[in-house]
Amino acid sequence: MLAGSAGVLPLFGTPSRQQDPESCTTDDRSATEKSLVISNWPEYIDTAEDGGTTTLEDFEKATGIDVRYTADVNDNVEFFAKVVNQLGACQETKRDMFMLTDWMAARMINMGWIQKLDAAKVPNLHQNLISSLQGVDWDPEREYSAPWQSGLAGIAYNAAEVGEVRTMDELLTRSDLKGRVSLLTEMRDTMGLLLLSDGNDPADFDDDDWAVAMEKLRKARSAGQIRAFTGNEYIQDLSAGNILACVAWSGDVLAAGDENLKFITPEEGSMIWSDNMLIPNLAGHQDNAQKWIDHYYDPAVAAKLAAWVNYICPVEGAQAEMEKIDPELAESELIFPTEETLAQTHVFRGLKEYEARAYEGEFADVTGG
Repeated sequence: MLAGSAGVLPLFGTPSRQQDPESCTTDDRSATEKSLVISNWPEYIDTAEDGGTTTLEDFEKATGIDVRYTADVNDNVEFFAKVVNQLGACQETKRDMFMLTDWMAARMINMGWIQKLDAAKVPNLHQNLISSLQGVDWDPEREYSAPWQSGLAGIAYNAAEVGEVRTMDELLTRSDLKGRVSLLTEMRDTMGLLLLSDGNDPADFDDDDWAVAMEKLRKARSAGQIRAFTGNEYIQDLSAGNILACVAWSGDVLAAGDENLKFITPEEGSMIWSDNMLIPNLAGHQDNAQKWIDHYYDPAVAAKLAAWVNYICPVEGAQAEMEKIDPELAESELIFPTEETLAQTHVFRGLKEYEARAYEGEFADVTGG
């Protein structure tokens, strides 16, 4: 899916694409149009069970707002390609909100493509955001972004088919896995884990470190070790045994409900990330979108959502609410990680524009090859 990324990313550096979010606006129709259009990742919101209501239905009932919710984000770069022309030209995306991962959220904010939040209309965000997600360097006051969920990138394997896979080197070299391994199209997750496998820090690496990790990836691809590079769709192949082990996102594995699927933090550590709620320029229902953010930062709502999606919950107080829903999930390290667990996680450093073009291009050469 990143095959076109080398051609897409230079657009970030084109001066004509830069916008001023204060001037690229439209009248907010929230007061007269009780509607909201959202794009999100697949399997990222709760569904109705046993006749109960979902958090989305609860929001609609509480606010009278009709939500058109679409799961059409499968990869950050792929979604970027859907909206780049509109955002770069100060035109409507026909969406009021979308959820994108930290690095892409940062780029869009830096390009002036995202509307500023009214802090007075999202009090729950500023009161309940967990401390580990506060003060990010690309949006230190959370003026433009609100984490939807966070998660870990590590290794998953099907225990009914194969023995434990403990390291990235095992994943990329073990003969019993050959041709039945998948990696993520999200460059920062896959390459972050490869950098860690060489003893390098994804938050502080240079071109030489990158070259070593890329050569390891090329070698594994050339040797036929890797079956595919995927977005969210890998989980079905893992359950079916079409792939035996993969680079995976923690919540996907936990939510699959398959006791044979195991998620582990590689011995060298895991990557951590957040997907963020963003309101794009020319969103026609900005106040409605802010009501959505405030709704999901209520601890009880956040716990109900987390009980279904099984990713790291960004809302303080949700763990206590989870005790009422599912005490076992309240103890899950993959939803409410301890400081010890977080100490094993790593973030991918911000890239300069020329680095992003070069690294994405190299990665695309391998993933699309």
